[in-house]
Amino acid sequence: MQPSQGTGLGQAMIAIARRDLLISLRSRGEILLPVLFFIIVVSLFPLSITPDPTLLGKFGPGIIWVAALLATLLALDGVFRPDYEDGTLEQLALGPHPLSMMVLAKSVAHWLVTGLPLLIISPLLGILMQLSALGIKVMMLSLLIGTPALSLLGAVGVGLTVGIRKSGSLLSLLVLPLYVPILIFGTGAVHAAALGLPYSAHLMLLAAFSLFSLAVCPIASASAVRVSVS
Repeated sequence: MQPSQGTGLGQAMIAIARRDLLISLRSRGEILLPVLFFIIVVSLFPLSITPDPTLLGKFGPGIIWVAALLATLLALDGVFRPDYEDGTLEQLALGPHPLSMMVLAKSVAHWLVTGLPLLIISPLLGILMQLSALGIKVMMLSLLIGTPALSLLGAVGVGLTVGIRKSGSLLSLLVLPLYVPILIFGTGAVHAAALGLPYSAHLMLLAAFSLFSLAVCPIASASAVRVSVS
């Protein structure tokens, strides 16, 4: 479903996001693979480190956040790759609507099929990692605030590498350093909550970083896509 010449910007964004969601729902592996990867990675740590509740509660937030980063990275290539291969991405770049808004719509769709399922499953993994009720609540808040930035930043990396075959390693090298602040603020909030310390500052810093990503990343992604399709 492509936006037509007379379609408004909002309608075009909804059409793009809906199309990507329908494609992902038809290929359910795109949704299940990141979730299964997330569950398996987190579940392996109690087996490989120790089942001690104190240690699991201490390392749990970092483990869950690292697993969420890697699960999101696993599904990043699908943001632009299919559209690049069938020519849809070039049509969007030449279309009447700002490419940055089209990229934003695709990033939202990516978050809905990756970040949202990880957020929904995270309480069960928090229980597995022996987090307290407050720790689980803050972890979910941090994931809700931080995971959209993962999709937005990832779109920049995918836009730069979509024209390169077998670009998985390069994409990881480009994107993972950008994820470091999100990892620090997200795990910091949960650790502060576990120690009974104020955690709102960590969440506000995480929100500020996500808002900055929302303002900057669609423009950067659009520029990267134009370079890739030119």
